[in-house]
Amino acid sequence: MTEVKPMRADARRNYERLLEEAQRAFAEHGVEASLEDVARRAGVGIGTLYRHFPTRDALLETLLRARFDGQAERARELLTDPAPLEALQAWLLGLGDTTGTFRGLAELTADALNDETSRLYASCHAMRDAASQLVERAQAAGELRADVTTHELLLLLHAASWAGPHLPGDAGMQRLLALVFEGLRAS
Repeated sequence: MTEVKPMRADARRNYERLLEEAQRAFAEHGVEASLEDVARRAGVGIGTLYRHFPTRDALLETLLRARFDGQAERARELLTDPAPLEALQAWLLGLGDTTGTFRGLAELTADALNDETSRLYASCHAMRDAASQLVERAQAAGELRADVTTHELLLLLHAASWAGPHLPGDAGMQRLLALVFEGLRAS
């Protein structure tokens, strides 16, 4: 087993500043924000950014890891909810809020579901596994159509996350997901 060396204090500060500035840049400009700008805003060179985060996906994965872990934990909690379809809907709304964090993230995570080379692949599959349990539970209870796959449901969520901000008002994604779930309800 390889031992991980702790970061020097200055390296730790650079790492934290890069994450803070990346959070700001992605919030302002979406996932395609300039990494050179992130490094400049953090007061480091682009080489320092790439030493810590060799790819854009690695930087995004680090920024989103806690949120994705939280979503997986929330799914485990919702498995005991007495209303399986409502639990699935609540979980998907939370995931939609996460994938809507940065403009372009919904597309990136949807693509990562099929790209084993992406740093986001493992996190996205953890979300798929969490969703699968909730989907199977709602289907077993007869509340969700039996022919709906988890992958289809996640793609619908990503579509609603992308389209939601294009609707007037603040409830765009929630409104779209409510419409989707009306069509997915078992008859």
